[in-house]
Amino acid sequence: MPPVLEQWILPVQDGEGLRRWLPVALGLAVMYVPTYLDLAQGLWREEPYAHGPIILAVVAWLTWRQRAAMAAADAGGAPLAGSVALTLGVALYVIGRSQSLPLFEVGSQIPVFAGAVLLLLGWRALARLWFPLVFLSFLVPLPGFVIYGITGPLKTLVSQNVESVLYLLGYPVARAGVMLSIGQYQLLVTDACSGLNSLYSLAALGFLYLHLTASGNIARAVCLAAGILPIALAANGVRVLILVLVTFHLGDEAGQSFLHGFAGMTLFMTALLLLLGLDALLRRLPALNRPGAPA
Repeated sequence: MPPVLEQWILPVQDGEGLRRWLPVALGLAVMYVPTYLDLAQGLWREEPYAHGPIILAVVAWLTWRQRAAMAAADAGGAPLAGSVALTLGVALYVIGRSQSLPLFEVGSQIPVFAGAVLLLLGWRALARLWFPLVFLSFLVPLPGFVIYGITGPLKTLVSQNVESVLYLLGYPVARAGVMLSIGQYQLLVTDACSGLNSLYSLAALGFLYLHLTASGNIARAVCLAAGILPIALAANGVRVLILVLVTFHLGDEAGQSFLHGFAGMTLFMTALLLLLGLDALLRRLPALNRPGAPA
């Protein structure tokens, strides 16, 4: 058998391993396939959580990458800790499923998955899965009180920053609260323009990039992590700024066309370019890349 096929197939051909994991896989499927179907018909159709299927696929891929390391780290399981985590997760799942609380239902995956790994393989194997489990949290919908508490300040911040940039560029702009007036147009910075919808997905992108490229260099990883939130806010500000400029120069219809057709791509590309630029800058700093430092 070719080495590549051996690497992908042999770790799951062990009969004992299949007997141990097959009941777990079936149980998880019974619990969470209905959850994913509900999400596909509901939350994942909304802009703030449209990244959900991608998060799920990435978590599956990250977990698959660690399968051999998890098997090698098998320490016989941690029954007490695994039982506690699994019981907590199942309780959250039952409450969330029965009361239609996606926060609990989706969030229950983390303790359920962690508990299953602890029961079967132990702490060392769970340590191999720390990032996929943390990354899975981006699948959990934000509580309503968090959304309501953050949206207002974000709208104010965006409108202030856009007004300042336009003023420096010499445009006839004024602001009243979150209402921007430029020329003959008045544009309201709505909840959708606050950036909260994109912060979640851009944060996920940033932390995945950090994990894949800088996890071996602690100093660089910390700097990149600290830059994720400012980058997400800046990218959203660029999106709103372009929307205002398109409306001012080309009219309201062109502005609406940009909003519905290109705003999301502009946001993503701006954030990605800023993240790559920050990483390139950090790679050039001698203090973060001195000889002998972890790469």
